[in-house]
Amino acid sequence: MTTIVDPDGPKLVNITSNPIPEGVRVGYFRTSDQVRLRYAYWPRTGDVHQGTVCLVHGRTEYIEKYFETIADFRSRGFAVATFDWRGQGGSDRLISNRSLGYVDRFSDYWCDLKSFHAEILLPDCPPPFYLVGHSMGGLVSLFAGAHDRLMFDRIFVSAPMVALDRQPLSMGGMAKAASVLSFLGLGQLPAGRRADKPMSEKTFANNPLTSDKVRYMRSVDVVRANPRLGIGKPTINWVAAAMAAMAEAGRDDFPGRIRVPLLMLAAARDQVVSSAAIEHLGLRLRTGSHAVIAGAQHEMFVENDFIRGQVFAAFDAFITDQSA
Repeated sequence: MTTIVDPDGPKLVNITSNPIPEGVRVGYFRTSDQVRLRYAYWPRTGDVHQGTVCLVHGRTEYIEKYFETIADFRSRGFAVATFDWRGQGGSDRLISNRSLGYVDRFSDYWCDLKSFHAEILLPDCPPPFYLVGHSMGGLVSLFAGAHDRLMFDRIFVSAPMVALDRQPLSMGGMAKAASVLSFLGLGQLPAGRRADKPMSEKTFANNPLTSDKVRYMRSVDVVRANPRLGIGKPTINWVAAAMAAMAEAGRDDFPGRIRVPLLMLAAARDQVVSSAAIEHLGLRLRTGSHAVIAGAQHEMFVENDFIRGQVFAAFDAFITDQSA
């Protein structure tokens, strides 16, 4: 198999430290509200047929970051389909400042996923379909399980963004405060700390994402090769939208609305999202459960080999062995 890239279509960054897995098809699709998103699809390798993993990323992420993980899924007999959310990666940006993360409302991400399911998964990918989501993509995945129990057979999420620790107000209170600022015309301004810096070799020490420097530097190399893939701080309007979604995920009735078999993984050393909130949600699920990965930081798919081994052992027990 060879890499297929439409000369007039989107490209994937292919560098020595992060080569493109062979056999990819890359393209654009349009959502139901006419936002153009970049996607990629890899068929399975070998003779084992397990279905398709639909992989959805966290805030600031892009397809290239998951090349190693995509290869891991394919080695298990899965095809893999993935895309960049609106406002990031190789998809359409929504405001003039490309360096900021923006979305009008969090339900727009659900629109992205529904459109991908209808335009790419159903016509082009072998069933059954399994949804795998990380961080922000994990929260969208939880809403997918609450909105439609037939789209995906099972849902597997790592470090889902269901709440943030160390905030001055509750998730609902933060959403209201940010919404007021957006109403006053400040929605496209950046939110975050002045000390926040783009990823580089210098920022690896004490970073909150991963203990694995080689995998950390892959992301640095990708954005260095194509700076247009990167985004930095979120906007105030993104904060308002995300906090409102997290507040909804924290409601008492939310666990009962999820009607798809679900496994959530929390990272014991997570400094980005609240592991305690993930555990609290996991204990109340009717069709799912949770597990905590000891020693892991937030980005478990790009953590060290020992932690990744635990993540894929959980994935295999929950999905691979069930689909065989």
